[in-house]
Amino acid sequence: MDKIGKILIVDDNEDVLFALNLLLEPYAEKIKVATTPDRIEYFMNTFQPDIILLDMNFSRDAISGQEGFESLEHILEIDSQAVVIFMTAYADTDKAVRAIKAGATDFIPKPWEKEKLLATLTSGMRLRQSRKEINRLKEQVEVLSEQNAFDNEIIGESPAMKEVFSTIQKLSETDANILILGENGTGKDVIARLLYCCSPRCNKPFVTIDLGSIPEQLFESELFGFEKGAFTDAKKSKAGRMEVATNGTLFLDEIGNLSLPMQSKLLTSIEKRYISRLGSTQTVPIDVRLICATNADIRHMVEEGNFRQDLLYRINTIEIHIPPLRDRGNDIILLAEHFLDRYARKYKKEMRGLTREAKNKLLKYTWPGNVRELQHIMERAVILGDGSLLKPDNFLFHNTSKQKKEEKEFLNLEVLERQAIEKAMRLSEGNISRAAEYLGITRFALYRKLEKLGL
Repeated sequence: MDKIGKILIVDDNEDVLFALNLLLEPYAEKIKVATTPDRIEYFMNTFQPDIILLDMNFSRDAISGQEGFESLEHILEIDSQAVVIFMTAYADTDKAVRAIKAGATDFIPKPWEKEKLLATLTSGMRLRQSRKEINRLKEQVEVLSEQNAFDNEIIGESPAMKEVFSTIQKLSETDANILILGENGTGKDVIARLLYCCSPRCNKPFVTIDLGSIPEQLFESELFGFEKGAFTDAKKSKAGRMEVATNGTLFLDEIGNLSLPMQSKLLTSIEKRYISRLGSTQTVPIDVRLICATNADIRHMVEEGNFRQDLLYRINTIEIHIPPLRDRGNDIILLAEHFLDRYARKYKKEMRGLTREAKNKLLKYTWPGNVRELQHIMERAVILGDGSLLKPDNFLFHNTSKQKKEEKEFLNLEVLERQAIEKAMRLSEGNISRAAEYLGITRFALYRKLEKLGL
């Protein structure tokens, strides 16, 4: 049989302690003994037993068992999950019932039967393991809940992010389909969940599909579902993501990865508002709000014939552009401090903040990996860092040749001017006067720049 675990035996009779120690030694992982109850707390803190075998009667009297009940109460105050098995030479039904009600796991009369004693201890050990597993799962749930709360928290005070928040607020009472655009690592998935939480469908399903991770041959079955026997491994029917998301929100992440044939099938289901599972001729009505996201230049893909224009019109009733981290100014520091606080608590580090030089280093970096890269760099800095403040040398950036090229392009005045004008035109929705006002130049100057840049 498996080792029972660590056992603490508490009895004032040294002959009993010797006999139990001799009997249980082959079956227990470790055994400790005590002749008085006042040693129990010490052994619970130092030895941390899995099971406590506790005599009910000590020096005060030999019959009532009151000392045993008092010891049990003290044990459960220290560890409410403790497994305590009472022993007594004066056993009766009333005392056994009272012991179980008081929190004891079981009750063994003296003299004991070896097989019954081992069976009782084995059951007690299983109970102890179950309680440990439940506690471990509870802790995991708490950590995951905390992680999800952090992940869903959006930090930003820059004008670019305020513009995003303003758009989300305007959309809070609508069911419009949304297309989220932005570089990898900018937090498009977090914005998608915020849109869902602020929508009329917030209490309905939120279903996601990462189109970048699903093979094309599985996409149709994932999106539309299938009937039993529809293909070799279809051993039972399964609802697709669109069906599951009915009355709620379907988030299609990295929609730019969708092949043209799959784009056609998606478009048909959106337009007709029904789907058919693979292997079925029956139609299933759907009612979903679509939120899509991509890091691709979707309009360039349309021009190249790699993305259907009619599908683009269906999914982008409203477009939200998530700015890259390098364009968010002091948000970099706010996010860095946020991640510092998170990981300092996670890894139990006494870190309060960043030095001025460290902040300057973070602000000068171009962040090709955006918020995701900042998060990873902050976690690494906290793990490897010492002291109460993070310094510049705690941050190690690996600039690839591509990143260096991007940094040079970022400093190119013509590129910066083009980006500023494009953004102003986007914000003004094509209104020249308003765009010129955003840029701080006259309408005529803007006309000349548009003509020069071919915009």
